[in-house]
Amino acid sequence: MACGHKHAEEMLKRLDTMPDEVLLCEVSDLFKVFGDTTRMKILFALFKSELSVNKLSDHLGMEQSAISHQLKILKTNNLVGSRREGKTIIYFLSDDHVHQILAQGFEHVLEEH
Repeated sequence: MACGHKHAEEMLKRLDTMPDEVLLCEVSDLFKVFGDTTRMKILFALFKSELSVNKLSDHLGMEQSAISHQLKILKTNNLVGSRREGKTIIYFLSDDHVHQILAQGFEHVLEEH
Protein backbone atom coordinates (compact mmCIF):
# COMPACT_ATOMS: atom_id res chain seq x y z
CA MET A 1 0.00 0.00 0.00
CA ALA A 2 2.95 2.33 0.36
CA CYS A 3 3.03 2.84 -3.39
CA GLY A 4 -0.64 3.87 -3.46
CA HIS A 5 -0.08 6.14 -0.46
CA LYS A 6 2.88 7.82 -2.16
CA HIS A 7 0.83 8.34 -5.33
CA ALA A 8 -1.99 9.99 -3.36
CA GLU A 9 0.47 12.27 -1.57
CA GLU A 10 2.04 13.32 -4.86
CA MET A 11 -1.38 14.07 -6.31
CA LEU A 12 -2.35 16.24 -3.34
CA LYS A 13 0.98 18.10 -3.46
CA ARG A 14 0.26 19.10 -7.07
CA LEU A 15 -2.81 21.00 -5.92
CA ASP A 16 -1.19 24.38 -5.35
CA THR A 17 -4.35 25.98 -4.02
CA MET A 18 -7.43 24.87 -2.18
CA PRO A 19 -9.60 22.78 -4.53
CA ASP A 20 -12.77 24.50 -5.67
CA GLU A 21 -16.05 24.00 -3.83
CA VAL A 22 -17.40 21.56 -6.43
CA LEU A 23 -14.43 19.20 -6.09
CA LEU A 24 -14.52 19.42 -2.30
CA CYS A 25 -18.25 18.59 -2.32
CA GLU A 26 -17.72 15.62 -4.64
CA VAL A 27 -15.00 14.17 -2.40
CA SER A 28 -17.14 14.83 0.68
CA ASP A 29 -20.12 13.08 -0.96
CA LEU A 30 -17.91 10.11 -1.84
CA PHE A 31 -16.85 9.69 1.78
CA LYS A 32 -20.48 9.92 2.92
CA VAL A 33 -21.21 6.77 0.93
CA PHE A 34 -18.76 4.92 3.18
CA GLY A 35 -20.73 6.11 6.23
CA ASP A 36 -23.26 3.28 6.16
CA THR A 37 -22.56 -0.08 7.82
CA THR A 38 -24.65 -2.04 5.30
CA ARG A 39 -22.75 -0.52 2.38
CA MET A 40 -19.47 -1.27 4.15
CA LYS A 41 -20.53 -4.90 4.59
CA ILE A 42 -21.32 -5.13 0.88
CA LEU A 43 -18.03 -3.48 -0.09
CA PHE A 44 -16.08 -5.78 2.21
CA ALA A 45 -17.80 -8.85 0.74
CA LEU A 46 -17.05 -7.62 -2.78
CA PHE A 47 -13.46 -6.90 -1.73
CA LYS A 48 -13.12 -10.65 -1.25
CA SER A 49 -14.92 -11.78 -4.43
CA GLU A 50 -17.47 -10.92 -7.09
CA LEU A 51 -21.01 -11.84 -6.00
CA SER A 52 -24.63 -11.80 -7.14
CA VAL A 53 -27.40 -10.18 -5.07
CA ASN A 54 -28.53 -13.69 -4.01
CA LYS A 55 -25.06 -14.60 -2.75
CA LEU A 56 -24.62 -11.21 -1.05
CA SER A 57 -28.00 -11.71 0.63
CA ASP A 58 -27.05 -15.19 1.85
CA HIS A 59 -23.55 -14.13 2.89
CA LEU A 60 -24.71 -11.05 4.82
CA GLY A 61 -28.00 -12.51 6.11
CA MET A 62 -29.99 -9.61 4.68
CA GLU A 63 -33.01 -9.22 2.44
CA GLN A 64 -32.31 -8.94 -1.29
CA SER A 65 -34.28 -5.68 -1.46
CA ALA A 66 -31.99 -4.06 1.14
CA ILE A 67 -28.91 -5.28 -0.73
CA SER A 68 -30.26 -4.04 -4.07
CA HIS A 69 -31.06 -0.61 -2.61
CA GLN A 70 -27.51 -0.21 -1.29
CA LEU A 71 -25.96 -1.57 -4.49
CA LYS A 72 -27.79 1.13 -6.43
CA ILE A 73 -26.19 3.80 -4.24
CA LEU A 74 -22.78 2.16 -4.61
CA LYS A 75 -23.17 1.94 -8.40
CA THR A 76 -24.35 5.56 -8.66
CA ASN A 77 -21.16 6.60 -6.88
CA ASN A 78 -18.98 4.41 -9.14
CA LEU A 79 -17.79 2.22 -6.29
CA VAL A 80 -19.38 -0.97 -7.64
CA GLY A 81 -19.74 -2.27 -11.17
CA SER A 82 -21.78 -5.13 -12.58
CA ARG A 83 -21.97 -7.54 -15.47
CA ARG A 84 -24.57 -10.03 -16.62
CA GLU A 85 -23.91 -13.77 -16.63
CA GLY A 86 -27.02 -15.31 -18.18
CA LYS A 87 -29.90 -14.21 -15.98
CA THR A 88 -27.65 -13.32 -13.05
CA ILE A 89 -26.01 -9.94 -12.43
CA ILE A 90 -22.59 -10.17 -10.83
CA TYR A 91 -21.31 -7.23 -8.75
CA PHE A 92 -17.70 -6.26 -8.14
CA LEU A 93 -15.64 -3.32 -6.88
CA SER A 94 -15.38 -0.89 -9.77
CA ASP A 95 -11.61 -0.38 -9.78
CA ASP A 96 -8.37 -0.55 -7.85
CA HIS A 97 -9.03 2.83 -6.21
CA VAL A 98 -11.97 1.33 -4.32
CA HIS A 99 -9.78 -1.58 -3.19
CA GLN A 100 -7.17 0.90 -1.97
CA ILE A 101 -9.69 3.10 -0.13
CA LEU A 102 -11.10 0.07 1.70
CA ALA A 103 -7.70 -1.44 2.46
CA GLN A 104 -6.33 1.85 3.76
CA GLY A 105 -9.46 2.50 5.83
CA PHE A 106 -9.17 -0.87 7.54
CA GLU A 107 -5.40 -0.48 7.91
CA HIS A 108 -5.90 2.92 9.58
CA VAL A 109 -8.52 1.64 12.03
CA LEU A 110 -6.65 -1.59 12.83
CA GLU A 111 -3.46 0.39 13.43
CA GLU A 112 -5.18 2.14 16.34
CA HIS A 113 -6.10 -1.21 17.96
